Amino acid sequence: MKKILSAALVALLVLGVFSGCSVNSTVGGKTLTFWSMWSDGEPQAEVIKEAAAAYKEKTGIQVNIEFKGRDVNTLLSAALESGEKIDIIEDDYQRIAQIYGQYTADLTEMAKAANYKGYDCLNDQVIAWAGHLNSIVEQPQVGGVFYNKDAFAKAGITAEPKTWAEFLNACTKLKDAGYAPLALDAAYADFTFYHQLVRHLGEKKIEQLAMNGGWGRETGAVAAAQEIIDFVKAGNLADGAPDEYPSSQNKVGFGSAAMVVCANYVTAEVNNNCGVQLNWGLFNYPTVPGSDNTSAYAGANSLAITAYSELKQEAFDFIMLLTTGEFDQKMADKAAQIPADPANKAPAHLSGTVETLLAADAPMTWCAGINANSDLINSFKSEFVKLYEGKYESGEAFCAALDALYK
Repeated sequence: MKKILSAALVALLVLGVFSGCSVNSTVGGKTLTFWSMWSDGEPQAEVIKEAAAAYKEKTGIQVNIEFKGRDVNTLLSAALESGEKIDIIEDDYQRIAQIYGQYTADLTEMAKAANYKGYDCLNDQVIAWAGHLNSIVEQPQVGGVFYNKDAFAKAGITAEPKTWAEFLNACTKLKDAGYAPLALDAAYADFTFYHQLVRHLGEKKIEQLAMNGGWGRETGAVAAAQEIIDFVKAGNLADGAPDEYPSSQNKVGFGSAAMVVCANYVTAEVNNNCGVQLNWGLFNYPTVPGSDNTSAYAGANSLAITAYSELKQEAFDFIMLLTTGEFDQKMADKAAQIPADPANKAPAHLSGTVETLLAADAPMTWCAGINANSDLINSFKSEFVKLYEGKYESGEAFCAALDALYK
């Protein structure tokens, strides 16, 4: 009898030998439900499926993955509030910390037990928002204006624009050379306009306005909107923009547009979607008149465990498998992204990004001030889309529409 028990125990231990996995997660017959922000067929989705298959082989635990796409954030709040059967969620780390925080588990002790490292600048930001570590970085990001270097060369642009005036001048040169200056998908209208707002107002002021209103009384908000209205009227957006993701950003890959405001993952998305290896460049979003704000975005897509999950350790073990070691390197290579594990290597076109993140302090976040108001976040985004659609004749009219949301 003792020999039989010992053999069973050895089998369990053998099944549990991989980074971050505990013995209690090796008992089969369990199922984890994972809501992903990727779409099936994307490189990220393929790696996640590979990791899930490896996890099942090693533990007997099935990971049911539901690929919800980029609009997962429009579904999560209601699903979490109702206690829908979800163990792992995937989204922007700020939304996870601030909007879904009450529905997520504290991962501090499990992270310590697994000797989890990651990037301090991102983990510290999560802790500052949520009060504890409630997510694990899956894909760290840096952002700004990504552009086709060959298009810039053809247009005779020899220096990356640093000011709004230089940016507009570059747009004129690109149009003269046959390019639409800026691609924009509706999914990123909030991120793109947020840069303009931050340059004028800074993140704290945006958060105050998002929570309390008063947009029309802020000259910086009116100016930011007016600059975009003038930008659109000058014909600086790609045809159809703001378009359905990823139609507009793909126009950079197909050679009809030159720039897109996004995070670094856009380079891999466009390359994969269009079957190209574009000669990508990146510059920080330009400064605007009357302000010297030069904030740069750094953030992450992250993974969290629901507070009501009955399989928290099992879910954490899967997250560790996905975000460290072999599968994280696969994610970095196949999706051409910055690795979540600092011990891994970034692709050649992203060289230096790991070192930059390791050395970074608190970054500019993904629409932080706007996202602070969870009740209006989707309404804000709708108004930003309308702004780029040319629906407003003046900055004052746009800000009045924002203020009307509070009534």
